[in-house]
Amino acid sequence: MTDVTYTGTGLIKALRDGWIITQRDLLHWVRQPATPIFGVMFSIMLLLMFGFLFGGAIEVPGGGSYIQFLLPGMLALTMMFGLDETMTAISSDAKKGITSRFRSLPIGSTAVVLGRSGADMAYSALNLGVLVVGGLLIGWRITSDLGSAALAVVLLLWLRFALLWVGIFLGLTLRNAGATTAVQVLIWPLGFLSNVFVAPETMPGWLGAAAQWNPISATATAARELFGNPTGATGGWLADHALTMALLWPLAITAIFLPLSARAYRKLRS
Repeated sequence: MTDVTYTGTGLIKALRDGWIITQRDLLHWVRQPATPIFGVMFSIMLLLMFGFLFGGAIEVPGGGSYIQFLLPGMLALTMMFGLDETMTAISSDAKKGITSRFRSLPIGSTAVVLGRSGADMAYSALNLGVLVVGGLLIGWRITSDLGSAALAVVLLLWLRFALLWVGIFLGLTLRNAGATTAVQVLIWPLGFLSNVFVAPETMPGWLGAAAQWNPISATATAARELFGNPTGATGGWLADHALTMALLWPLAITAIFLPLSARAYRKLRS
């Protein structure tokens, strides 16, 4: 397989090749829509469950409606959903020999993983849009200006983009059913050990500190601020630097796992 140096026309070629592979992955979802549909339905179910079953018993530090507090957190949490499916799709392509066919084509090693991430980002944007509409229907409101709200959406997708490279890397290196199950199990503790559902100030000291340093917490807090919703944080370092951390955490994750994914793909053996 040709390895393209991504300068000038090489970068354009990589992006074009990646777009072709993105279309291929999107076509799979069009033909088999059950997975994306059930994924969206699951996110809506969680929103309704926590918003209406538990919301009446949860107070937001600093005041404010729990629905207003919950919705941006749920948007951040859903950016973690589907990583196991990304991992499974990458592994499946390798096992079926599809990866070997891609490797025989004159395309750069990054184009294939970029294509997969492009398809997942399209799905994530759709999931995000459905949840925003669902939130508006149950009483959530954006009280900031349009520019701030748009920046909040960008930060949410920025987090998703970074996390996708973790799923792609694991799919290229851990190609067995047990590894997929392990990722599914880990997603929930990492997602719940955050400020998505409750403020860290209500947790025991050591647990609250761990929750504050979770990348999901940084994006959730930044999104709440940008949407004009209550943050549930009455003080602390995260409350003062949420926007900065929402930018830096995904940057660090991408800087680590994107090159690792490209390297793992170059070394992949079906």
